[in-house]
Amino acid sequence: MEGLVSFHAVSSFTCRPKFSFLKSTQGTLVDPRRGNSLSLASSSLSSSSTPAIRSQQMETKDGSAATAPIRESESKSERSALEIKEWEVGMFQNEVAASQGIRIRRRPPTGPPLHYVGPFEFRLQNEGNTPRNILEEIIWNKDTEVSKLKEKKPLSLLMKAMENVPPTRDFVGALREANSRTGLPGLIAEVKKASPSRGVLREDFDPVEIARAYEKGGAACLSVLADEKYFKGSFENIEAIRNAGVKCPLLCKEFIIEAWQIYYARVKGADAILLIAAVLPDLDISYLTKICKRLGLAALIEVHDEREMDRVLGIEGVELIGINNRNLETFEVDTSNTKRLLEGERGKLIRERDIMVVGESGLFTPDDIAYVQEAGVKAVLVGESIVKKNDPGKGIAELFGKDISL
Repeated sequence: MEGLVSFHAVSSFTCRPKFSFLKSTQGTLVDPRRGNSLSLASSSLSSSSTPAIRSQQMETKDGSAATAPIRESESKSERSALEIKEWEVGMFQNEVAASQGIRIRRRPPTGPPLHYVGPFEFRLQNEGNTPRNILEEIIWNKDTEVSKLKEKKPLSLLMKAMENVPPTRDFVGALREANSRTGLPGLIAEVKKASPSRGVLREDFDPVEIARAYEKGGAACLSVLADEKYFKGSFENIEAIRNAGVKCPLLCKEFIIEAWQIYYARVKGADAILLIAAVLPDLDISYLTKICKRLGLAALIEVHDEREMDRVLGIEGVELIGINNRNLETFEVDTSNTKRLLEGERGKLIRERDIMVVGESGLFTPDDIAYVQEAGVKAVLVGESIVKKNDPGKGIAELFGKDISL
């Protein structure tokens, strides 16, 4: 049932503009939250006619990021108009995603106020504005979180900081070397304190000590959770592990929704980035993958079902695909998912392109490792079954059924 759930006084009445995304594309609006340009129907929506509330980012011809000047809105009506336009862009992104089978909405449908009574503005609320699952809740929270972080650390500062960061380490190369050395899938060991489905996995959580134990135990690479609210991770954990002298390449395990996060992860010491097909439309994956290549980062693109796999195989430049046996909407796990996605023409295409496949979730025993290896994976990403061990290094030996350390 719909109801009026929020209101506050406004200084003037603002009409909602009408425009379509399906006609000519004379104007361009840059979404400040994402850093991407989207073509719009009317030239009246170009940046020259709309004051920006915050710094805007866009990609230049050479692929690098640039920051547009900040212009403050001069009146409440102008701010309201820009808010509406930003919201319309967000809804357009949801529509594009839905057309590609993506069920996760980037932002809640509740937009700018649609009703005014005297000096008050009212926003309609309904059940559609409640996250439909935990992944959608995480993404909505991430959109707000990233917007705040960007205000504190604008892209211009990150670009300057990148001048002093050391070169990235070869993430894919490390996995291939481990696979060749051991005859088993290369291990990406996950530094993870908690998850929404399992709660806290390890109370005495020291990310640096766990990382060192993984490296000693034979891990080829490490995955470090950066999400704080739902996984109790942080970008600072990535930085601490890198500064502690751990040599394994590091994957930033984060819910990436825009390019700014990739630059931030690079500054903190990441060598690879996770991109989730259940969240990102094809154009976003292609764009973010190009950013990763420019920065020397590997891009692990995660899929869960046949449609996501087909979408990713249709994107140029993909080198690393993760098959998650866990449905991120329901958290149900089925290890046969890996085998199903690597059968037939999909598996043939992956082999022809020499794409490395990573098996993810539901891997607890040597039999589990053998099962996904037989299906065609050359690497595995494992967290829960080893991070909970008193000695995570010994947990790796138990997982593979043998000592894989150097």
